[in-house]
Amino acid sequence: MPLADKFQPAPREVRLAGALTALPGLASVVIAVILLVSAFGADGARAGNIYAEAGYYAVLGAGTLACGIGLLLGYTWARSPSVVVALMVAGIGWYTAGPSGRPGYGVPLIIGGLLVVVLLFRRPSRAWVLGMAEGEDEGEASERDAERRRRGREA
Repeated sequence: MPLADKFQPAPREVRLAGALTALPGLASVVIAVILLVSAFGADGARAGNIYAEAGYYAVLGAGTLACGIGLLLGYTWARSPSVVVALMVAGIGWYTAGPSGRPGYGVPLIIGGLLVVVLLFRRPSRAWVLGMAEGEDEGEASERDAERRRRGREA
């Protein structure tokens, strides 16, 4: 299946949010690789701890990267976990800028996290996730989706 066939229709806001969501995931995967390389020269107990930490970053990074790629490809399942990741990134940025005293690192994280949240809650993004038809408002789309789900449970 060609890559072009994997793309679903999605607004520009969603694709931009996907790119911004993928960045911390990619960074976590890079950290995992760096940790694995550093574990080669470590002794037994220390190496075990480094492998565990690398595994943690690899799993966390892979999940975050999957959410970002999901948004880039236009899949609606990626929206909610991406909002959670964005809020976590903003919280990490707040702690880095405030209590840790590193505003040079924290402020861009706060801005990036909040930007993803804003992008995913803009009107075109909400219309996309609700599957709104032309001329339909959010209430009608929500009712249509609820009715579809009820029929699915009854079947």
